[in-house]
Amino acid sequence: MKFVSIFLFVTVLNLPISIRADDLTHLVDEGYRWATVNGPYACVNEDTLRHITSDHTDATELRMVENGDAFYLIPGTLVQIVNDDPTSGMSEILLGGITRPLWTYTRFLTADPIHDTYGIIETPQTAGLIDPDDAKRIKIPDSGMSSDPQPSTTPQSSRPGEKN
Repeated sequence: MKFVSIFLFVTVLNLPISIRADDLTHLVDEGYRWATVNGPYACVNEDTLRHITSDHTDATELRMVENGDAFYLIPGTLVQIVNDDPTSGMSEILLGGITRPLWTYTRFLTADPIHDTYGIIETPQTAGLIDPDDAKRIKIPDSGMSSDPQPSTTPQSSRPGEKN
């Protein structure tokens, strides 16, 4: 009797896991993958990716990230492959929150779902993937912000009893 109870208990526990895995199989068929690396390995072009992986120094990483040439991949992050280049071992991907396609090595991606840093498995609904064609149609107003420091004009404060 105990054996039957344990068997049923284990079967019931595994049921949601198998259903969840089946739910994610169609994502792999649609070109979705999960990142397995932690670092600035999503780049704007293949040459930049080759450069950061062959000559990875803190200075190189900082310069490429500041210039917007490299973006961080974090284990468990969902990406969508839009172009695969088997000869170079690279894939062009869409990354959540980034409006342009990026390149990464295919070996940095897996078809097996990986939990992200929050312990969840990302899906297209939670990953924030933006289709580049949609991004072109949306007009985002210029915020006037720049990565270059600009001199500011600070009004002079007046203290009681002082004249400006």
